Amino acid sequence: MVGRSATIRVTAVRGALRLEAIACRAGGDLSVTITGGDRPHVGCVVLARPHPSTGDPRRTSVTSSVLAVPPHREEALARPLAEKLATELGATVVVAAGVHTDRLGKRAIAGYLKLGEIVSEKLLQALGG
Repeated sequence: MVGRSATIRVTAVRGALRLEAIACRAGGDLSVTITGGDRPHVGCVVLARPHPSTGDPRRTSVTSSVLAVPPHREEALARPLAEKLATELGATVVVAAGVHTDRLGKRAIAGYLKLGEIVSEKLLQALGG
C-alpha cells in the first residue's frame, strides 16, 4: 500500500488521446486531478462520499456533489471515477478534471471515457484498493 501522504501519478494513452492523473492522500481521503488534451484546465470538480445504503446497510452507496464550469462537460469523466474510488477505498474522494481537445468528436469522447476507466483501475492498484 502506498503511504498515506505519497503522491501517485498514472497515465493512460489510447492513440493520440492521453489522460494523466495525480492523486494525493489527505489522511484517509483522496484528492485527484485529471488532465489531458491540448489545454488542461479545471472544468469540473466532483466530491464523492461513501456511506451505508439506506435500503441495505451492508451495501455501500455513494453521494456525489458536482461543480462544473459551463460549458465544460468533464462530469462524464470525473463522476464515475470519483464514485468508483470512493466505493472501493471507503474514503471521501475529490476529482478535479479538465480535458480539452479542439473539434472533439463522439469517438474521441468515448476514448477519453475509456481512458478514465483505465486511470481509475491504475489508481486503485497503486493505492492498494
